Amino acid sequence: MTFGCPNPHTDHDALLLGHGAGGRLTAELLDELVIPALGGPSGAVLEDAALLPGESDLVMSTDSFVVQPLAFPGGDIGSLAVHGTVNDLAMRGALPIALALTVIAEEGLPLAELRAALQSAGKAAHDIGVPVVTGDTKVVGRGAADRLFLTTTGIGRRVPGLTPSAAAARPGDQVLISGPIGLHGTAVLSTREGFGFETAITSDSRPLHRLVTALAPYGPDIHTLRDPTRGGVAAALNEIARDAHVGVEIEESLLPIPTEVAAACDLLGLDPLVVANEGCFVAFVAPGSAGSALRALRGLPEGAQATRIGEVGKEAPGRVGVRTMVGSRRSVEMPLGEQLPRIC
Repeated sequence: MTFGCPNPHTDHDALLLGHGAGGRLTAELLDELVIPALGGPSGAVLEDAALLPGESDLVMSTDSFVVQPLAFPGGDIGSLAVHGTVNDLAMRGALPIALALTVIAEEGLPLAELRAALQSAGKAAHDIGVPVVTGDTKVVGRGAADRLFLTTTGIGRRVPGLTPSAAAARPGDQVLISGPIGLHGTAVLSTREGFGFETAITSDSRPLHRLVTALAPYGPDIHTLRDPTRGGVAAALNEIARDAHVGVEIEESLLPIPTEVAAACDLLGLDPLVVANEGCFVAFVAPGSAGSALRALRGLPEGAQATRIGEVGKEAPGRVGVRTMVGSRRSVEMPLGEQLPRIC
């Protein structure tokens, strides 16, 4: 069994797999090509979802899903596509109003597999209470795509009082996380490569809007929300530290890494901090409300394992550090690219 490197060294002016993985290569691609080509401002804060121009409470997000395999323990591409976009809206404090769903399928895909993915997406949307109101379907030739890609676009309305932003974290903020980390990436990788961990590890793919709603009473004190998908917790914290110009310090002993995930990552040489998640978020909360916010998260089943993992300091703006269990300190760098490509 061999693994291909998503971030190989190359002198060619061409895309690498790592450019779509949510790390430094993605940031460079956005800053140097995508945003300038579309006329966007240089150095803009990149949020999980955007406020619609002229609207103070309407939020929009779009995302494409290319996960391989199409189904994995705890979910599949259909439910993942719905959860992912609903969660991006939630990270701006918004509840979903409507979704659009686009299908790009490869010629030869069994209709049973397409039906299963779309029924799963429909069930996920129904369970959340958001309608899929429009979309598109395209079929491409054999070899022009890898079986099935889905794109979801969502419109949401902000919960009154919630205005989180990646740039709003402040010194003194407590860093909370709503649940265990590393489950999605290790579950998908194990299924893809046949490692067998899927018997013990299930993806955490699920919607997060109810947890965000539970934070509404602490609105002005909920400074930042971010779901650590591609690039994991390491990428999410580095993005916030960069955009808010703050230093972030986390405690290794407080990180909620399931034993099975830690064992799988140790065996495969992976860092749990950079493994993708699909059912948790980090929250930067003013110290006076952190305890109450944590109890509110723990009051819902999907937030039962929420915990504090660190705080924002006044030193080393733009940097993330971790205090290890042996008392030393190490830097947590922005990943170059995703260790596990095609994870969402």
